[in-house]
Order: sequence, then structure tokens, then C-alpha cells
Amino acid sequence: MEYKPKNVLDGLKSYWGARSASYSSQNIEELNNWKKLAWRKLILQYAPLKEPMRILDIGTGPGFFAINLALAGHQVSAVDVTEEMLEHARENAKAYGAEAEFALYDGERLPFSDESFDLVVSRNVLWNLEKPKEALCEWKRVLVPEGRMVYFDANWYLYLFDEEQRRRHEEAHENYHRLYPNAVHDKIGSQKAQFLEEIARTLPLSKVHRPEWDRETLEKADMDVIQVLPNVGDLVWDEEEKVHEKATPLFMICAEIR
Repeated sequence: MEYKPKNVLDGLKSYWGARSASYSSQNIEELNNWKKLAWRKLILQYAPLKEPMRILDIGTGPGFFAINLALAGHQVSAVDVTEEMLEHARENAKAYGAEAEFALYDGERLPFSDESFDLVVSRNVLWNLEKPKEALCEWKRVLVPEGRMVYFDANWYLYLFDEEQRRRHEEAHENYHRLYPNAVHDKIGSQKAQFLEEIARTLPLSKVHRPEWDRETLEKADMDVIQVLPNVGDLVWDEEEKVHEKATPLFMICAEIR
């Protein structure tokens, strides 16, 4: 890309801003099929036993988690660093009749006081962050005593640093294109995908093995790791996604305030 970001956060905002429309379409598709209830069931299975909960969705994107959990009767706030994503989230929430509060987040300190939420959720967010350890402490800060965080992520860019992972990654993609020859892999263009890959090279979580890192970091932050599920794709991905992401299984972390 010709665009040269002044820093990593600026680059991520540029990429995800450009990605917001296609990502919103993807979220709407999820809200209109079996995935809506599959994701809701998975999250609430590990949430505190409280009705209704005060929930914070971090990195909400076009609002899938926020809308889904608001429709389940919970009080939801959601943040994102990208204004374009938030615009789609607000539009989507209105379309589905979901009441949720959306706020712009600078990626550092959450705009909420201590002990504001029973549950923090996120999907594919932590790997984007320059200071993931500090972020987890910030997520912990806004949780009530015995509050929980339930988040999902994967080793999305480990293949840039690990040869065995690169082999698995390339093998999975070859198989994907063989089985789905008409699939569009890079929805906003290969040049922007390469741009994101270059940013990923600079991010700390791209080069570490997870969820091992997550467990260790959370325990050092005085949180109890309640559950680590190494592959939840079988529960929330369709067959095409399972083939496409075979080398990068989606994991779930559930941790609780001690």
C-alpha cells in the first residue's frame, strides 16, 4: 500500500476502517444464521450466573457480540478504536432492535470506572495490540469481584515466525483453494492483506504460542483461569471456515477475578 502509517495503531485503524463494510456484512450473516445462537450459548455457558449482566464488548467491530448479547437481555456497552466500525455497529444494532452503548476507544485506557462490568468479551482483538499484557490488566480493572472475561483469538500470524506453522498454514490454504476454487480469500484485496501482515510482524503476540501465553499472563495478573478451550471452531465455524483456518484453531479463554 502507498499509505504509510505514522504508527502501528494508525495502521490498524486504516486497515480495519477499510475492512469495516465487508466485516459488517459478515457479522450480519452470522446474526441471520445458526451462528448467532451458537456464539451466545458458548459465551453464556462461561459467564457469571447473573441476570441481567453488565457486559463490555472490547473491539466490537460491527457489533456482533454486543448485539447478540443485548438481544439476550443483557446491558451491553461496546468499544472499538475504529469509527467506521462503530458506525456499522450502531446501524446494525438499530436494525436488529438491540439496545447497546457504543464508544470510541483509544486502545489504551477503557473509558469506564473500576468494577463496572460483570463480564468482558472480545473476539480476535488481543493479537492486534501493542501492549497485550497491559490490556488484560485494563480489562481486569473494569470487572467486578468474581467478574469474568471470556475472549477468543488464534495464532493468526505465528506462521511469520515459526517454520512448522508456516508449513501448516500453506498446506491449509492450498487445500482450501482446492476445495473452494471460487472463494475470495482477500475480501479487500491482497495488497491490503499484505499491509496487515507487515503490521503483524511488529506485534508481540504474532511470535508467541497461544493460548499458553494467555494462561501464564492471566495467572501472573492474579486471575484464575477457569477454562481454556483450544479449538472452539467446531462449535461456531461452518465447514468452509474450518477448512480455511485448519492451521489456526480458534481458542477460548475464560478467566475470573480472584
